[in-house]
Amino acid sequence: MTKLGFLEALNKKLKGLPEKEVADRLSFYIEMIDDRIEEGIPEEEAVAQIGSVNKIAEQIISDIPLKEIAKKRIKPQKRFKAWEIVLIALGSPVWIPLLIAAVIVILALYIVLWSLIASAWAVFASVAACAPAGVVAGIMLACTSSALPGIALVGAGLVCAGLAIFAFWGCKEATVGTAKLTKRIFVGIKKALVKKEEA
Repeated sequence: MTKLGFLEALNKKLKGLPEKEVADRLSFYIEMIDDRIEEGIPEEEAVAQIGSVNKIAEQIISDIPLKEIAKKRIKPQKRFKAWEIVLIALGSPVWIPLLIAAVIVILALYIVLWSLIASAWAVFASVAACAPAGVVAGIMLACTSSALPGIALVGAGLVCAGLAIFAFWGCKEATVGTAKLTKRIFVGIKKALVKKEEA
C-alpha cells in the first residue's frame, strides 16, 4: 500500500472523530512514514511496517476520550425545525424517564459486576487468613491437649492455603477480565458513535 492509500484508508476509518484529532493523527503517521522513507526504506515497506489500518484506527478510537466523541456526535449538524422541537417536547415525558431508567439499569449492572469481583476478593482474603490461623491453632491444640483435633485443624489450615492459592488466581483473572470487558464496552460505544457519524 502506498503512503497516500494508507492515509486515505485511515482518514476514512477515522471519519466521525473530532477533526483536530484526525488531523493530528494523520500528520503523525505522515511524519512516521516520511522518516522511514528518508532512512532508505521503500514507500510500500515503510507503510507495511507501521501496521494495519484497522488496528491503528481501533487504537486511535480507544485513545480518544468518550466525552470528545460524544460531544462531536451530539452537536447538531442542522437546526431543528419547529415541528421537530414540538415533537421532542411532547415526547419528553416518555423518553426522558426511559433514558434515565436505561442509564440507571446499565450503571446498576456495572456496579453489580464489580461488587461480585469485590466479594470474590473478600472470600479470598477470608480463606487466606484462615490458612495460617488454622495451622497455628492446630499445632497449639495438638501440643497442649488433643492431638487428633489439632491434626485435623492443621489439615484444614493447609486445605485453606491451597484454596487461597486457587482463589487468588481466579480473582486476579476475573478482575483483569472485567477490566478488559469494561475497556471493550467503552471502545464499542466509541465505535458505534463514530459509525453513526459516518452514515
